[in-house]
Amino acid sequence: MSDAAQPTAAEVRAAAEAVKTALDRHLAAVERRSGDEDPAVYEAFNQLAAAAEAYDELLYDRYDEVTPFEIPGADSAQSYTGPEEPNAISVLIRRDYAVVEPQRLLAQAERVEAADYDDGADAAATVPGALTVLFGEYEPDEIASRHKEFGLEEGDSTLWLTASDEPADPGEWLETPFDHVDPEQVICRFDVSAVFDEEDEEDEEDGEDGEDGEDGELDDEEDVTDGEDGEDPEEDGIDEAEDYEFDARGADGLERLEADR
Repeated sequence: MSDAAQPTAAEVRAAAEAVKTALDRHLAAVERRSGDEDPAVYEAFNQLAAAAEAYDELLYDRYDEVTPFEIPGADSAQSYTGPEEPNAISVLIRRDYAVVEPQRLLAQAERVEAADYDDGADAAATVPGALTVLFGEYEPDEIASRHKEFGLEEGDSTLWLTASDEPADPGEWLETPFDHVDPEQVICRFDVSAVFDEEDEEDEEDGEDGEDGEDGELDDEEDVTDGEDGEDPEEDGIDEAEDYEFDARGADGLERLEADR
């Protein structure tokens, strides 16, 4: 890492202070825990792990030193301890969007409203109203597949599959649908995030450094086949499929999957 890109001493010091704060919070959560599976302890544990990892990275970047602590990774993640044969499952989905074209969003909602309502309703006149109209008209999966038509831009998304012994009673969780997720009941989860693309780009850049001969020249044994007259095949209309990366967390820990959409 170049000197220009190195973290400052103040940033390393701030990261160290963050670890101390996280340690105090973790100890306080443990002292107040209500049981072996207290969610506050679990959250404090994750915050401490994140703070320690951030400090370790900054310490190494700045001083080329490491801590004696092992940062818990995927292999030590909390594993599934739910029923072997679940009688019921719940699917928890979160999808984030940015409203990048409000006028397009409003126009789409107005079309739906004009076709479905005869009483001159104007709920689609505002962005919250337009969102209510569109998400009331279309299934979430259709919104996801047509998000650009509605002036939306995809952000991170996640899907959690949880198990339970018995189905919930009608209306049992409607007031607080997302407040009682037990991490040990999560069978698996699938995450989509642009951060995975950034990690891949960094890995590719790291892999390119030192792989070829000096001055970036290719090894003699490496064969390169171009199109006619040395043209790049991609310029002849052959595009690479867009890659999406998923994280699957389940009983066996964290596994990176790669799929083409």
